[in-house]
Amino acid sequence: MSKLATQDKFFDLSDYGRPFGKFLAQQLKETRFTPIHVTLLFGLSGLIAIFCILTNHYFLAAFFIVLKSGIDAADGELARLKNKPSYVGRYLDSVFDIILNFMIFMAICWVSKTTFWYAFAAFFGIQLQGTLYNYYYVILRHKSVGGDSTSKIFEYKTPKALPGETQKSVTLLFRIYTIVYGLFDKIIHTLDQEAYRVKTFPNWFMSLLSIYGLGFQLLIIAVMLPLHLIEYIAPFFIGYTLFIFVIIAIRKRFIRE
Repeated sequence: MSKLATQDKFFDLSDYGRPFGKFLAQQLKETRFTPIHVTLLFGLSGLIAIFCILTNHYFLAAFFIVLKSGIDAADGELARLKNKPSYVGRYLDSVFDIILNFMIFMAICWVSKTTFWYAFAAFFGIQLQGTLYNYYYVILRHKSVGGDSTSKIFEYKTPKALPGETQKSVTLLFRIYTIVYGLFDKIIHTLDQEAYRVKTFPNWFMSLLSIYGLGFQLLIIAVMLPLHLIEYIAPFFIGYTLFIFVIIAIRKRFIRE
């Protein structure tokens, strides 16, 4: 099952890892590897990238950050190939992402001697950016005919476990998810409460929005690291967050019910 119907697909700047993700998923389709195994693998790639940042191996850090984005695309692709959607995989993926994002910015903070609160503000900003992207993207997926609806627009209720997973695991991961993402969701939903009423989002708008996709955010970091711009990463993402208000204003002005 595709995430979007053909007419709703857009050029996603954050999804450059998709070709590699599809290739990897194809290789694993007939194996015992599950999407959860792939999720653990992208987590490992992220941890290696963090270690490389801490040891000032910025080219290697950039490589493993980009590799992480490619592997990240593979777990969902493998789930679709094996026709095994999973709430466990969906929430575990998101929890890993926010933990790795925090650790990346703390590593940048340590190496660049940035203050903790400055780095935390950048981390908070990057999460708000990603939440805006996911909010609109999930709405589009629910409106798209035949689209993937595993992710919910409003994550307020524990979903019922799908075949092959236990309700206990889904409930535990959902609770963790709501703890770490709840504040970001509330902020974005408050800023644009009526977005879910829109029938669809045009392709040009989603392509613009994709600058806030996690893959593109990580690509920016991966480019800045080997250029020895590590001390500018935190201030860049703090400023980058302000564009949220521009995107929401565009949505409210030009894309209505």
